[in-house]
Amino acid sequence: MDIRIPHLGEGADTGSVVNIFVKEGDTVAKDQTILELENEKAVAPIPSTHAGVVKKILVKVGDKVSVGQVIVQLDGAGESSAPAPAAPNARSAEQSARPAPAPAQSAPAQYSFQSPAGIPPAASPTVRKLAQDLGIDLSRVRGSEPGGRITVGDLRDYVLNLQQMAFSGGGQPAAPSAPAAPKRESIDFSKWGPVTKKPLSSLRKKIAEKMTESWTTVPHVTQFDEADITQLMAFRKKYAAAYEKKGAALTVTPFIMKAAVSALKKYPQVNASLDADGETLVLKDYVHLGVAVDTETGLIVPVLRDADKKSLFEIAKELGDLAEKTRQRKVSVDQLKGGSFTISNLGGIGGTFFTPIVNVPELAILGVGKGSIKPVAVKEGDKTVFEPKLLLPLGLSYDHRAVDGADGARFLQEIVRFLEEFKEGDVKI
Repeated sequence: MDIRIPHLGEGADTGSVVNIFVKEGDTVAKDQTILELENEKAVAPIPSTHAGVVKKILVKVGDKVSVGQVIVQLDGAGESSAPAPAAPNARSAEQSARPAPAPAQSAPAQYSFQSPAGIPPAASPTVRKLAQDLGIDLSRVRGSEPGGRITVGDLRDYVLNLQQMAFSGGGQPAAPSAPAAPKRESIDFSKWGPVTKKPLSSLRKKIAEKMTESWTTVPHVTQFDEADITQLMAFRKKYAAAYEKKGAALTVTPFIMKAAVSALKKYPQVNASLDADGETLVLKDYVHLGVAVDTETGLIVPVLRDADKKSLFEIAKELGDLAEKTRQRKVSVDQLKGGSFTISNLGGIGGTFFTPIVNVPELAILGVGKGSIKPVAVKEGDKTVFEPKLLLPLGLSYDHRAVDGADGARFLQEIVRFLEEFKEGDVKI
């Protein structure tokens, strides 16, 4: 009996094997975890769909696998709770055996994907990359899978239709797309000394993909300011022990999250996303805050939902639990999605100002550095004196297509004001 990789979620068709918990000859029960798969930024357990004895293990740690791929073969298997999914190439094989569709079956000009919620058509990253390379608008391709999901076969049929229309009098050949970026030259670094090659992990590649997408598609603007957190840190020192007794760590981050909530409520255009068409602003009635967590394998951004409905203590407690779960790679894929604003706090490591990259499809991200004591001019009657104050460096990056500089400045000023005027009553448990 073959055990295959199950469907892993929307847009998640591949992953890398990070742990294997069985060996040949082992007896496994139905629903027992047999391996762990790293997908996007989460590690997911893969259970056995049958009971039996492991006959053969067809993958090893580090292998990249896809939905439908056989990973383990069992002897003496029991009944499955659900039929195993077909291999990914089954549909492709079926489609390659049938004749090319006639243009009338799915004329490209006769179909356009429409979504009331403004989401793009469903398709795997592989299909999206292929469509991008070919210069094809996926909203013109009719998906054949449940929910209108577009497969490689659907993309192939669409291209065949375009070809037939272009060269059989039904239309004109499409204008050539923009030339692809030149391929990067491969360099033999070993010519200058010893080297070691280390493949990027799935997480590292996902981070690179997201950062490249953001940097190349979003016109970034970053504004800087400093917040006087002298009084705020006095509150933290006063109540940290009480929070700790109740299982929560009162760090600076929960204070910053409360300030972000206040600013996002006051300036809802920042708590939004641009639709895929780039012409519609999707305003959100919720405030879900992403918080960048530094892990051994790379940066992961879990999302704390409904931060606007939580007290400082609730945020501190939930944030601590979420961060620990993230470091242990136990966070689910769903807990990494749906954020409306992200906070990246490097204060615990060091450094002052930096320019964080917007976490698309969000519109803005707040970078927080390490606070330092500086002399600040303070009015005392007719005199100006300098007092030592603890100043927190802040950097707000935002998508200039949707957020103007004036709005960005006002938004950051609201965060500064909230931190400087934090009420002690909001800290008490």
